[in-house]
Amino acid sequence: MERIGRLFRSNVNSWTAQREDPEKILEQAVYEMQENLVRMRQGVAQAIATQKRTERQAAQAHSTEEEWYRRAQMALEQGSEALAREALTKRKAYQQTYHALAEQIGQQKTLVAKLKKDMQALELKISEAKTKKDMYIARARSAEASLRLQEMLGETGDTSSLKAFEKMEDKLLELEAKQEAIAVSDTDELENKFASLSESDDVDAELSAMKAQLPGSTQKNQLPPQ
Repeated sequence: MERIGRLFRSNVNSWTAQREDPEKILEQAVYEMQENLVRMRQGVAQAIATQKRTERQAAQAHSTEEEWYRRAQMALEQGSEALAREALTKRKAYQQTYHALAEQIGQQKTLVAKLKKDMQALELKISEAKTKKDMYIARARSAEASLRLQEMLGETGDTSSLKAFEKMEDKLLELEAKQEAIAVSDTDELENKFASLSESDDVDAELSAMKAQLPGSTQKNQLPPQ
């Protein structure tokens, strides 16, 4: 029982670290406790059977003792003192046997009561152990899953796969920067064209105004457009 108790108090993390199977360990522990319970029940049954047999022997010795006492009375009534003495001697032997058996019955009753109490305590411990077993198995599985996840993250942290993703990300950033630069360049070029058109209109207007100032022009006195 002490060994099983220490087993249940063991740290689940030590199991996962040593790659032991906590489920098998706990199942084996509960199985051993149940085996002990079966043997204890057998012991209780045997103790009760022994007590019943002793009680029958004690009852038989008491009955025989009373029978020899009656015989002693009968012999004494018939004037046979020697026969009465002999009957009383026999009765004395059975009387001693009866008292010894009665004392033994008391001891056996105490033993049976203790065995029953121990058996009930073991049944309670098994019930608690089953509850703890389920709890510890759940904790062990959670710890094992967490450990495996950490190991997986550690293993993939330095692989070429992650480096490939980083390289692809850099490439995409570079392409996006080039695309943005081209878009800005195209916009500037279009704006320059519209600006050139505006400048051309201004030059044409100024040229028309100059023509109007020439001698013989019908628009000589007109001011050039602002």
